[in-house]
Amino acid sequence: MQMSNELEQWLAGLLRPTVLLEAAALAVCVALAWAVLRATRKAAPGSIWFGERVFDGVLFPLLALALAMLARWLLQGQLPIALLRLAVPVLASLAVIRLVARVLHVAFPQSSLVRVLERTVSWLIWLALVLWLTGLLPLVLQEMEALSWRIGGTPVSLRSLVEGALTAGIVLVIVLWLSAAIEARLLAADGVNLSVRKIAANATRAGLLLVGVLVALSAAGIPLGALSVFGGALGVGLGIGLQKLAANYVSGFVILAERSLRIGDLVKVDNFEGRITDITTRYTVIRAPNGRESIVPNELLITQRVENCSFADRNLALNTVVQVAYGTDLQALMPKLALAVAAVERVLADPAPGVLLSGFAADGLELTIGYWVGDPENGTLNVRSQVNLAVLQCLTTEGVEIPFPQRVIRNA
Repeated sequence: MQMSNELEQWLAGLLRPTVLLEAAALAVCVALAWAVLRATRKAAPGSIWFGERVFDGVLFPLLALALAMLARWLLQGQLPIALLRLAVPVLASLAVIRLVARVLHVAFPQSSLVRVLERTVSWLIWLALVLWLTGLLPLVLQEMEALSWRIGGTPVSLRSLVEGALTAGIVLVIVLWLSAAIEARLLAADGVNLSVRKIAANATRAGLLLVGVLVALSAAGIPLGALSVFGGALGVGLGIGLQKLAANYVSGFVILAERSLRIGDLVKVDNFEGRITDITTRYTVIRAPNGRESIVPNELLITQRVENCSFADRNLALNTVVQVAYGTDLQALMPKLALAVAAVERVLADPAPGVLLSGFAADGLELTIGYWVGDPENGTLNVRSQVNLAVLQCLTTEGVEIPFPQRVIRNA
């Protein structure tokens, strides 16, 4: 009966001619909110408040909600309110959904479960809104209160569990929001080494998540004293099955703290060579010059040998080998080759390139040209190609012959 009365009131209000005025007022509120955020979006594009576009941030439904409530207050005594009364809870629900979605996207930008969780939260919020609008929510809460049982001697109802879970979810969303904001500020700070900022951001997120979980458990009605048994079981699990995971997390903090490996270093791990692009608490990302990326557990970087080509000095030594014909005037040629290589853009002037006679081959004299580059992260094959072209041009200009194998065939 209550649900029928609620529906009759909503339908009767929406069938009045004055609903067109309410629709016009609501359209003006939405358009004004969109125009204001469109004009101010340049302040923080892509943030939780503004989103990637104007309408997918948190500020758009919040501003539209505030304007709709203002329009409802102004029209309250002049005409019966129906549509604006419906728009207020809808916009409030949309604001909550956008807040949860944006916080999850910022906190877990590469997680595939974010989209699923976002849809689940959206369906639950819209379902609760429908139950509230139709007047069924009190009946559902009453039935949930009737479903109860005892856990550890304490009576627990389904309603208390659901309300505790909702409170815990709100607390965790707020904690994730704070941790994402603090982490972004730390990583954007200038004047501090990137590895130090990374370990500070990881420690801040871990600490806030721990506090958030404890507060969420308390809000859900779970006594923290009961976690002692869980803590013992967790300790056994870490000692038996989760020791590798724990070792990777500890190794990640050790790497960031002692700075033996830093973001941007050129390293070689297990025959995979590349530049470190990210160091997380569990793994390190190494990107090769050809675009391939290797996800290396942090424990391997602590327990096995790692070649760091830019630990103490970012300069990297390269060399190229060329043969010239026997009888070539090396005393005149070698300085010219060194000058030609030094003219290549990325080759360092100090240490200067050098040319050495490294061997007597079967077909000619073997020259090894050594040089240094200061930006190995930009690739080595491209600069090696430029050096080879400069060497070839120098040999051509000087009229020096590059020998090639010759074979003599004799007829018996």
